[in-house]
Amino acid sequence: MANIPIDQLASEIVSAVREYTEDVAKAIEKKVDTVANQVLKEAKALAPKNTGEYANTFVKTKEGGYGEHRRIIWNKKHYRRVHLLEFGHAKVNGGRVPAYPHLRPAYDKHAANLDDEIKEIIRNGG
Repeated sequence: MANIPIDQLASEIVSAVREYTEDVAKAIEKKVDTVANQVLKEAKALAPKNTGEYANTFVKTKEGGYGEHRRIIWNKKHYRRVHLLEFGHAKVNGGRVPAYPHLRPAYDKHAANLDDEIKEIIRNGG
């Protein structure tokens, strides 16, 4: 830091904190996008494929306000079917249809250590 007059010290501190905050926010958003893309790719790969249409309709949606970096992986066309395939369901005449977990395993594989990675980004300042 250079020689700063005392009357400008507060503004210099504010600008340094603002720069740190912007760098951290950009790095976190980039990391969340990377993890969301990995989860999306894995969910598409693990999804049951009869015709392939179900797996191809998974999309990533960006949500969140200021300071929030939220990505949602969902099936745009067959959203009602996801929980039936993920957890299995009862048949009309008795018995059960087996579960085909594809979304939760993808999330668990790629987003398990996201908290630690975000803490590391904050420690390193972006």
